[in-house]
Amino acid sequence: MNREQSLKRLREETVDICIIGAGASGAGAALDAALRGYRVALIDRGDISGETSSRSTKLIHGGVRYLEQAIKKLDLAQLRQVRHGLAERRTVIRNAPHLAHPLALLTPVFSAFEGLYITIGLTLYDLIARQDSFPKGRWLNRVQALAKMPTLTPRMHSAVLYYDGQLNDARYALALAHSASEAGATVANYVTVTGFERTNGRLETAIGRDELTGEAVEIKARLFLNCTGPYADTIRLLANEGMERRIRPSKGVHIVLPRETLQSDCAMLIPSTADGRVVFAIPFDDKVLVGTTDDDYTDLTKEPVLEPQEVDYLLDTLRPYLAKTPDKADVQAGFGGIRPLIVSSRSDTKTLLRDHEVEHDPTSNLLSLLGGKWTTYRLMAQDAIDRAGELLGKSAPSSTETHFLVGGENYRFDDWQRLASQYGLPADVCQHLMRTYGTRAEQVAKLSREQPQFAQKVADSLPYLNAEVVYQVRHEMAVTLRDVLARRWRLELADWQLTSRVTPTVAGLMAGELGWSDSHSLAQIASYRSLLTSFVSQAGLPALQSELSQA
Repeated sequence: MNREQSLKRLREETVDICIIGAGASGAGAALDAALRGYRVALIDRGDISGETSSRSTKLIHGGVRYLEQAIKKLDLAQLRQVRHGLAERRTVIRNAPHLAHPLALLTPVFSAFEGLYITIGLTLYDLIARQDSFPKGRWLNRVQALAKMPTLTPRMHSAVLYYDGQLNDARYALALAHSASEAGATVANYVTVTGFERTNGRLETAIGRDELTGEAVEIKARLFLNCTGPYADTIRLLANEGMERRIRPSKGVHIVLPRETLQSDCAMLIPSTADGRVVFAIPFDDKVLVGTTDDDYTDLTKEPVLEPQEVDYLLDTLRPYLAKTPDKADVQAGFGGIRPLIVSSRSDTKTLLRDHEVEHDPTSNLLSLLGGKWTTYRLMAQDAIDRAGELLGKSAPSSTETHFLVGGENYRFDDWQRLASQYGLPADVCQHLMRTYGTRAEQVAKLSREQPQFAQKVADSLPYLNAEVVYQVRHEMAVTLRDVLARRWRLELADWQLTSRVTPTVAGLMAGELGWSDSHSLAQIASYRSLLTSFVSQAGLPALQSELSQA
């Protein structure tokens, strides 16, 4: 993907479909449309998956909570979500096996009745999944559960083991956009839509702005598809100010703790909290993610951040399930995201449906893909492009169910050994390259020979190569420090102190590729470090703030 070439094409060509928003649904729709033969443009006001799609719980699932609600309330809509999610779980992993994999989850219980209740539910969960490659769940006694996760409280009666999927959400969305680009789509990040030009009321041209240069970008398209998630109403009202708002944003946050919190490759599902939510504690590289919360969020002009009461809530939620509960001093990072819940008559965000809807406005001809979740992104995209084909008068079948994403086809994790032998790189580096780039890992390994410094690690404690930054700029459209550190890598999500420490190194590598001046590089470093400091301050983590200032 080359941003400058994409901007040139956007200014010169007329496309069939211009997709606004490059998260999971937008990037998925771009790939689906490009594979069907449509001329496609994919743009985003920020980075690819810069918002909600990179701030998920990293799970691919049918939804255990949805299944419970479906049974209790005889709610067929929620049961349909579970069935679709479990069917798509297999496809998400198949199409990008380097970025997604099965994950074992333990649910500790405190009585035989509770264990039986959850076992029955999860057995039904497995039955709905039908025949797939996921192992089947089972009920473990206390000794078996502690063998799986030694840090669990000895007060538990037993635990129920089941399986769902885990993905690297930001890189998965990037792989979708990259695959769409290779299928012919024009992809550009940091292009904001500020308005539309119309003919007889129907949208004909998007008036955009290049956020890096301030220059105008006009994009002509036969149809515009709005895939901006929680920000969908902004585009809907730009297209037709008479439309009613449809999105009720909900904020969810996660905290990041040391791997020793669980001492396990299994995740933990906490099935019932004081306010009726579900919380997960999930291995995430060498850390543990704990989340999420679920609260109304109104100010979409501000990035959702971790706040002190949310840190307390998540730590308190963990307390009954662990022998030793972490405290605030153990929190190493955190992040917030916004769910795009569709407005309904339901009274609170915990019960709003996350299923999706494809909406067509006949006045402006804007098509909007509303709601949804990561697991079913492909079905959402397929539904949207099916409708787009009807509106364009030239339908074609979807082929995304069996389409490997970049790096996924012929992927074998054990090929890391060949990389290590051929390029003389450490084992941890080669394993990381395979998990991050799949079959494109060798392209990064080759760059490590271009200059001696490219073969060096960004930090001794990390498996990240300097060559990766170069690859990310040249081939993955990374143009800011945060593009690299928060999304191409997930370091910002995992360790704020370490992220601050490696920022100058990353800035130096990006400067060499993007032609940054010394003053521009220093300004970028200062700005990004200031942002990290603000995250720590707003989360109310004094110990981490002290460490960050020393770094």
